[in-house]
Amino acid sequence: MAQNTWSFVQQGNSGIIPLELINLSPTLALMYDRPYTNPLKLSNGESAWAGLWHFDTNTATPLEVKTNSFCAGGAFISNGTLVSVGGQPEDDIPGWGNATDGRMAIRLFGPCTSADGTGPGCTVFEDPENLHLVVTRWYPTALRIADGSLMIMGGSDILTTFNGADIAQNNIEFFPPRKGEEGTVRPSQFLADTLPANLFPRSQVLPSGHILMIANNKSAVYDIDTNTELMRLPDLPNGVRIGVPFDGFAQLLPLSPPLYEPTVLACGGSNKPDTITVEEMSNQDVATTQCSRITLTPAGIAAGWEVEQLPDPRLLPETVLLPNGDVVIINGAHTGYSGYPSVGDSGAINGNADHPATTPIMYKPSLPAGQRLTQVGLPTSPIPRMYHSAATLTAKGNIMVAASNPHPFVLSADNNPNNYSYPSEYRVEYLNPDFITNGSPRPVISKSPSQLAFNAQGTITVTIPSTLAAGELQVSLIDMGYITHGWHAGQRLVFLEHTLSGNTLTITAPPNGNIYAPGPGWIYVVADGVWSEGVQIMIGDGGNPPRPAQGVPVSITSV
Repeated sequence: MAQNTWSFVQQGNSGIIPLELINLSPTLALMYDRPYTNPLKLSNGESAWAGLWHFDTNTATPLEVKTNSFCAGGAFISNGTLVSVGGQPEDDIPGWGNATDGRMAIRLFGPCTSADGTGPGCTVFEDPENLHLVVTRWYPTALRIADGSLMIMGGSDILTTFNGADIAQNNIEFFPPRKGEEGTVRPSQFLADTLPANLFPRSQVLPSGHILMIANNKSAVYDIDTNTELMRLPDLPNGVRIGVPFDGFAQLLPLSPPLYEPTVLACGGSNKPDTITVEEMSNQDVATTQCSRITLTPAGIAAGWEVEQLPDPRLLPETVLLPNGDVVIINGAHTGYSGYPSVGDSGAINGNADHPATTPIMYKPSLPAGQRLTQVGLPTSPIPRMYHSAATLTAKGNIMVAASNPHPFVLSADNNPNNYSYPSEYRVEYLNPDFITNGSPRPVISKSPSQLAFNAQGTITVTIPSTLAAGELQVSLIDMGYITHGWHAGQRLVFLEHTLSGNTLTITAPPNGNIYAPGPGWIYVVADGVWSEGVQIMIGDGGNPPRPAQGVPVSITSV
């Protein structure tokens, strides 16, 4: 298999700080920010806090938003609409726009089918009076589930470093609401038990349809249909925590037929106790190098977490699933905590974290333990990507890297009177594999289905370069997720069954919505480790949620 080397290239300026970044199409990404004094302006001259990124020109255009989208969560639903939920209270600061309280907001975008983002569906729809959450949520997680609707969990009433019982939303709601549950929430004992580090709970849909929830250093499996916590899994080893403000990541590794056995990777964060006070915390506290995985089958759970070590400590790392199944770990810092300046010594640099992690790490899930983590072939960026940074796979097959702002205001490089570290960052980079940098031959998809029913077959017309034809062939279905605060909610990769005859590649869609929730995705063809550009596809019937069960059941061994 080809061994890729990578390079950073800087291209364009985002105009806002895209701390929420969602890939919409081959030409567009949606960006949400806080209503700062950003350089990107609306038509009325006010600063924008939402915009579209144009991949073809590496430029941004503003979007109008009513509510404060800062610190929201979100996901696509089964009809292709992007839903953003929750956010920040009103920022009543002159010059910061007129955003209203966003903590109960539901923002709808798309489907936007025009390449330049000017057509129908390419605006943010809000109706705060009639369309809103049941409770206020700051730092919530939203997850598209097997019926194509959203499971919305956790958060807080107010801005906080640690969540507290008096402000926490230790509960779950759905959008659209489940029948009989309109105007109500489901209490969650798991969220209550993971205080005070349970914001943005890291959650995944398992192939059983059950939900894996990870917060603080604990994890549980939840059954939506019965509203029952089925089991608690072993705690993360060695006292490591990955919940806010000890931010590490939890990522579901690629699923492969026929068993689709789920393995979860949890890396970075901190081994400090959750009883530590903000006065005792320091932005020089070293993050952990621990990187652990567990397979969620009875045998895997009995074996527990398998522990490896990152090449260096990581706080606020984020993951990007590559089409070949590898995982890029990128952004963040080596020391400190997440959040705006609040820890004991944050004043000196006006931030909770220090020592930026500027060299990505590659995780190769298929290799034996001890060989999976490497920085060979990966470059170092000159741009720190600290708190409020983001990265996403693109249709082109490279990684867009953007944002960073550890300050509660815009602090530009040329307007930094106190010489604080890590100014607000608008420069956009791409992390390119060598076959993009060098223009080397790669698979080319010239025709593909725009929609595929569960368990149905479809055909792709593909050209495989002769130099790659002898290598392994893979077909990847990817949900790139809703990216914010180092957490790629809903990011998922499913390898598809396939056969190749000449230039015709016959693929089989996932068997049902537990394997891949109905909704939009991206198809990539990988030959000998080199992937094509991605093409969009709708999985399932594309209807409004909740969708009835689609596809066929499969025999699985996971919980």
